[in-house]
Amino acid sequence: MGLLTHAFPEALHEPLFLVGACTVTCALLWLLYRLLSGFRIWVLGNGNLMTPQLGRWAVVTGATDGIGKSYAEELARRGFSLMLISRSQDKLDDVAKSLEEQFNVETRTIAADFGKSDIYPKIEAGLSGLEIGVLVNNVGVSYPYPEYYLHIPDLDNFITNMINVNITSVCQMTRLVLPRMVDRSKGVILNISSASGMYPLPLLTVYSSSKAFVDFFSRGLQEEYRRQGIIIQSVLPFFVVTKMTRIRTPTLDKPTPDRYVQAELKTVGLQSQTNGYFPHAVMGWLTTKLVPINLVIFFGARMNRLQRTGYLQRRRLREQKQNGNDLKTD
Repeated sequence: MGLLTHAFPEALHEPLFLVGACTVTCALLWLLYRLLSGFRIWVLGNGNLMTPQLGRWAVVTGATDGIGKSYAEELARRGFSLMLISRSQDKLDDVAKSLEEQFNVETRTIAADFGKSDIYPKIEAGLSGLEIGVLVNNVGVSYPYPEYYLHIPDLDNFITNMINVNITSVCQMTRLVLPRMVDRSKGVILNISSASGMYPLPLLTVYSSSKAFVDFFSRGLQEEYRRQGIIIQSVLPFFVVTKMTRIRTPTLDKPTPDRYVQAELKTVGLQSQTNGYFPHAVMGWLTTKLVPINLVIFFGARMNRLQRTGYLQRRRLREQKQNGNDLKTD
């Protein structure tokens, strides 16, 4: 009996060693794969994928400011002709003229308010006959400041506008452009979501939810049409220096729109869902893989409550100052 007891651990020694060795080997292979994948995405990029060989024209919505304008400039630099769609015709004309002068490309414009639902026949007519290789669904709208749902000013119209701009525009523009891409078995659609769509963001709840829709819509369509040669990518940036974010000074984790777009375009065809910029990818991994979701929601709510308080205090001070000036005038 003593001999059997002594032999039993020895009999287990070799199988346990093999299990441990296999586990360590698998972990090392996984780490090597992740490092090589990261090097492929963030250093080498996708080569010459984003060229007019996809189709002569690129269509960009929300093309007059921020990330949308940077996409238009970078795609023009790569030789695409540009169809620019935004609300202000004056701003469209300025951007179109700048692209033509800098990059010697053809441009066209369509002035359309994506807050309206009756604009798509006009857009469809404007896109008729164009060989579209790239569509950038960038147009979007957020809150003027973080706010509790029932306290949002003019809530009814706010909801309608948010859905029309952030959700309906993506579905409708894809409906107009995707069929011709499928006919040619090539094309790229970039749907600009937001890191806010990766998890609920209290006090920006409607915005966050609309961007989650864009992410799910993009990934679902990618699986539907990838076998037909179409790339549909969900792009989820964190903070970028734009008018929407009200950030003025770029930092490592808050890049300029130009820097962000140059990095993001390298990921097309390599990631169906991307944060687009390496520091943002690290932040995305931390907030979705490492930190518990309840903590992410808690700290997001805390940050937005502080921003709400600061905004309302500044607004009250402006109102008091204005009232004081009015009294002096009287």
